[in-house]
Amino acid sequence: MRILVVTDAWYPQVNGVVRTLGTLRDELTRFGHETIFVTPDQFRSLPCPTYPEIRLAIRPGRRMARTIEANQPCAIHIATEGPLGWAARRYCLKRRVPFTTAYHTKFPEYIRARFRVPLPLSYKVMRRFHAPSSTIMVATQTIQSELETRGFQRIRRWSRGVDTTLFRPRSREELKGLVPDLLALQKPIFLYVGRVAVEKNIAAFLGADLSGTKVVVGDGPQIDELRRRHPDVLFTGAKQGEELAAHYSAASVFVFPSRTDTFGLVLLEALASGVPVAAYPVPGPLDVIGNSPAGVLDRDLAVAARAALGISADVCRAHALSFSWEACTHQFLDNLSPFDPLALIESGS
Repeated sequence: MRILVVTDAWYPQVNGVVRTLGTLRDELTRFGHETIFVTPDQFRSLPCPTYPEIRLAIRPGRRMARTIEANQPCAIHIATEGPLGWAARRYCLKRRVPFTTAYHTKFPEYIRARFRVPLPLSYKVMRRFHAPSSTIMVATQTIQSELETRGFQRIRRWSRGVDTTLFRPRSREELKGLVPDLLALQKPIFLYVGRVAVEKNIAAFLGADLSGTKVVVGDGPQIDELRRRHPDVLFTGAKQGEELAAHYSAASVFVFPSRTDTFGLVLLEALASGVPVAAYPVPGPLDVIGNSPAGVLDRDLAVAARAALGISADVCRAHALSFSWEACTHQFLDNLSPFDPLALIESGS
């Protein structure tokens, strides 16, 4: 099957949505499907206000139409609610072509944190965007329940997996060759990995009363400000591949301060690395950790982080192994709404 995926989030962005879609592409290829991605680098774009790393496509409608028609997909999936997502949505509605969408990010909460836009207004826009979708894919039951209470319909599960070969416990000798500076830090090491932005609530982690060393891996619009305010914290910038995996493995506890993520792929990466998780009891951590002994959820983040120090690497690793990318990809395929690509021609395009 030829699947066209439209996403405003793509490389060189480093976040859970991009990693999820990149892995989906690899898995679909392995299953014998052809996947075409429509991404911002294929269009004229401008930097997103307050977040210049994200590029926003400018007037993408005509090129979007040409791209879809040239590839004649058997299914269309719109992954994000940005300019490309809206352009693909307009195309599909005009030609009565079915499509699916995904709810990766709690944009209403993000927009409120950045611009003080009221939640009811933002959720009204989100409902309008997703309403024509044949299926809205979400990562967890908690997010599904939240959206249903806000009037969203036709929601189905599309979970997440983790690369347990890359993210794994590593010996001290292996870490010496990858992250020698981390091994010299005062223990315990409390680690955060992700965007350094206000919606991630990093201030709660940096302000927590914890002995040892705090490490922040990632980049984003808040990094310079936080570096000035917290000179005792090690900010490494963004990391990828083996170097990122080694940072996880060198940590004592992974601290996840976000209250707005729909899943938190980094939670699985930490657990696969044998590192326990400390987080708030909110969507994402509630679904990934739940009642598992692999982490501690508490309204006091410092209490959770200190309690997590006693959790063994084996318990964390075993929990992560229950999350499979193969199973997630089968879910994605089951959720699609295939159609005859000739319908694009017959619709008058």
